Amino acid sequence: MVRGKTEMRRIENDTSRQVTFSKRRNGLLKKAFELSVLCDAEVALIIFSPRGKLYEFASSSMHQTIERYQQYTKEIQANNPPVEHNMQHLKHEAATMMKKIEQLEATKRKLLGENLGNCSIEELQQLEQQLERSVSIIRARKMQVYKQQIEQLKQKGRALAAENAMLSEKFGVHGQVQGAGSNEERGGMVGSAEISEISDVETELFIGPPETRNKRLPSRNEM
Repeated sequence: MVRGKTEMRRIENDTSRQVTFSKRRNGLLKKAFELSVLCDAEVALIIFSPRGKLYEFASSSMHQTIERYQQYTKEIQANNPPVEHNMQHLKHEAATMMKKIEQLEATKRKLLGENLGNCSIEELQQLEQQLERSVSIIRARKMQVYKQQIEQLKQKGRALAAENAMLSEKFGVHGQVQGAGSNEERGGMVGSAEISEISDVETELFIGPPETRNKRLPSRNEM
């Protein structure tokens, strides 16, 4: 007859649970004895029944086996304390960080105006004060940025004014030089005109009374 697979959970019936305990206890003690004899292993087995009754088996001495176990565990802990300690520390930090993240997420939602139904008057007042402080800090920063931009514009304006003055001075001197050259040219043209007029004067020598000379010289209109 094929035995069915036993479901691994607590047996609710007291009688069935006691019967199963007795059978499996005897089987476990038998297996421990066989393991110690067949494999020359040091075995120590301790069992407490649900009612607190002790059942034990030791291949040599229970006390010596327990001492050997304790010495072995001390050596393991001495050789690997950082790993175990670090693991415990990391687990604790992870749990703490998760709680902080949850608190920050809840505070963020409240600052955005969400999930305010369960907030008390004191909590709402604290949120209002925190928002007012945040707005004050933002406005102060905005004014600082405005002042920096205004100062930059002033510096740029001063630089442009200096550049404009330099260009005005440069092109002003050049214009004066060109004006002086034009005056000289106009003076040269006037001088040439006067010379041409003088060249039109009669230079022929004539001896006689003024009346005769005037008759001799033709007027400019006749020419």
